[in-house]
Amino acid sequence: MKKIPMLLAAGAGYVLGARAGRERYEQIKSQASRVARDPRVQDATEKAKEKAGEVASDAADAARRQASSSTP
Repeated sequence: MKKIPMLLAAGAGYVLGARAGRERYEQIKSQASRVARDPRVQDATEKAKEKAGEVASDAADAARRQASSSTP
């Protein structure tokens, strides 16, 4: 999962720092749009959302257990 944020940051940095002009920017934008529409990417995004919800729920449960066990 750490690769995706790194790649997004690298892509954003390149786009913001590129001196190739509008044409290159449009090429990058178009490619990013194609990637985002890819069913594999959409599937991975959905799985990540589901996993994030599970992790958040588990963390909340653990925090509740910890809070109740430390209450006198």
